Amino acid sequence: MSTPDRRAMLDRAHPVLSIRGQCRLLGLARSGVYRPRPSNDDADLALMRRIDALFMAWPFLGSRRMTAMLRAEGLSVNRKRVQRLMRVMGIEALGPKPRTTKPAPGHKIFPYLLREMVIDRPNQVWAADITYIPMGRGFLYLVAILDWASRAVLAWRLSNTMDTAFCVDALDEALARFGRPAIFNTDQGSQFTSAAFTGRLASAGIRISMDGRGRWIDNVFIERLWRSLKYEEVYLKGYGDGREARAGIATWIGFYNGRRPHQALAGRTPMAVWREGITGPLTDNAVDMTLRLDDARASPTCPPRQQQQPTPQVA
Repeated sequence: MSTPDRRAMLDRAHPVLSIRGQCRLLGLARSGVYRPRPSNDDADLALMRRIDALFMAWPFLGSRRMTAMLRAEGLSVNRKRVQRLMRVMGIEALGPKPRTTKPAPGHKIFPYLLREMVIDRPNQVWAADITYIPMGRGFLYLVAILDWASRAVLAWRLSNTMDTAFCVDALDEALARFGRPAIFNTDQGSQFTSAAFTGRLASAGIRISMDGRGRWIDNVFIERLWRSLKYEEVYLKGYGDGREARAGIATWIGFYNGRRPHQALAGRTPMAVWREGITGPLTDNAVDMTLRLDDARASPTCPPRQQQQPTPQVA
């Protein structure tokens, strides 16, 4: 676990363990814990929350159009600032363009393997992606691993940095609990093209697939997951800190997997479909990758701008 992840586990209000004791158990230097963190710009955080809401509704918005929409709402903002915040959030317009999510220099890019494939059983194809989670005084990144045939969330992790470790942790949990897929699909982000992530897949005998440039539709199911999570949980709750975010997301994913009826699964839940289909093909829910465009056209209306409410500061 990385140092930022371990630091997030500190409970400054713990009734028994002191900060000194918690640092000793977690292997943290107290100097780094007591040193005050740079304060977040409240104006930037509010703007990032609005960019996230607009992007969830219209994921084809690039920085130019995003800036125009923000200005139409009465915000005084320039494109350079919007570009900077979108980079921090890890988002960019979905659609054809010269380059999409960039791998780190030297990272190997794998071919896209799902074109014209019929996906009709659990553990045939898994996918992973990262999204931005706003909080009252900051933000986190969320990675999730999804089974395509059943839409079940197999594992997830939160982090305050866009590193590789939390993605590998989620992958290890999914492999330990649910077996292994035949193919694992991701975008070309540096976390997923890293030697640590691709090496873990290769050592498990899993074929690696990566979205083509500008092919936002290749990972459409996990984009839908993000949309549902944010409209049904994140935007409604307005988490005050990482502890609230972790608890809220865990509750929602448990509900999504085990209780929330899924229209594309004939009203069944994702985890029920995963369990039913693990022994045979799901012919009535087969995913034909030649028909993905029709399946992705619907997009929700962007939620109206709401007055910002004061939120508690993260300790």
